[in-house]
Amino acid sequence: MSDLISKRYIESDYLEENPDWDIQDSPWKVNKVITMLKKHTVEPNVACEVGCGAGACLAELRKHLGDTKLYGYDIAPDALKFWSDYEDANIHFELGDFLSMDTPYFDLMLMLDVLEHVADPHNFLCQVRERADRFIFHFPLDLSASSVLRETPLLHVRRKVGHIHYFTKGLALELLDECGFEVVDYQYTGAAFNAPQATLKTRLVSLPRRLIYALNKDIGVRLLGGETLMVLAKPR
Repeated sequence: MSDLISKRYIESDYLEENPDWDIQDSPWKVNKVITMLKKHTVEPNVACEVGCGAGACLAELRKHLGDTKLYGYDIAPDALKFWSDYEDANIHFELGDFLSMDTPYFDLMLMLDVLEHVADPHNFLCQVRERADRFIFHFPLDLSASSVLRETPLLHVRRKVGHIHYFTKGLALELLDECGFEVVDYQYTGAAFNAPQATLKTRLVSLPRRLIYALNKDIGVRLLGGETLMVLAKPR
């Protein structure tokens, strides 16, 4: 991650814009992860989350994964103040650049809302590819005809939460393919209708979204946005 981009997380810029680090999203997000793991009978003994932020997703995962060894990695010093809340969850947290760390080999690696923040996602993915058997990625699908025409939504996520790359489903899956991953499965999460932090604007457009999604989900998402994508992949 370049110095200019990582500065946002190493200093307190991100925490100032997001004081709760979106902790309230964690149960919803982890529910989608667990659904994918159960569908494909993935039962990791050792798992990690890269870019774990406040650590709330790992704490939620602990409720589902029993004796799995859990590791969390993040570059943001501000995350430390949240990690102490999960001392009883038996999670090993480490602060620093994951790529430069000597880590275990993982059965499962999670990157939930991470790649849109990384300066060079191709290089990052190529380096982490050989460090786990299975990967789960969660992509916010910021890019749509509506968001491009309005532009404000793209600028908002860029300034508030630091998204510097924008994805459609096709672009997300193509990125993984280019970096040597085989996509095992993917699914829309239904974020437009069931995400815990849906805005008033999102709720107001829910009816036209439902109608267009019913006709063709992929086209509807590319037109109106509002979705996220959960992907299970493995090194090719």
